[in-house]
Amino acid sequence: MVRSRDKLNSLQLLARAGVGLPKTVFTNCTKDIEHVIDSIGGTPLVLKLLEGTQGLGVVLAETQNAATSVLKAFNGLGARAIAQEFIKEADGADIRAFVVDGNVIGAIKRQGKKGEFRSNLHRGGSAIIIELTDEEEKTALKATKAMGLGIAGC
Repeated sequence: MVRSRDKLNSLQLLARAGVGLPKTVFTNCTKDIEHVIDSIGGTPLVLKLLEGTQGLGVVLAETQNAATSVLKAFNGLGARAIAQEFIKEADGADIRAFVVDGNVIGAIKRQGKKGEFRSNLHRGGSAIIIELTDEEEKTALKATKAMGLGIAGC
């Protein structure tokens, strides 16, 4: 449980296992904010507090000024954060697969409410049951194995 709650460690484990991820940079009170933004490929980008859950502490910075402002605020709080590439094509949606003992037992597509880039149900999003493609199922199983989990929602 602890391993799956640590966003930074989770991203490192998933990247090492070859699970596709958006470009991600860890920022810990860096003074070179411009380098962080440029490393992602510029704006828009998503900024996430490492300690945030349920969509809290997640910000879409659409401009250089917005990204700089949010990163300075995070730095001022001494907050650990990550900057990630914004995947516009997702259109506020994501897929969650539920894995138990190496078997995918179900999946949902979460959709953020209108105008929201986060798909969290706690933020007003909705969900529908879906069937995964073979590739999606393989990715879910690979992620669960990389994380060393017997039960996962990934």
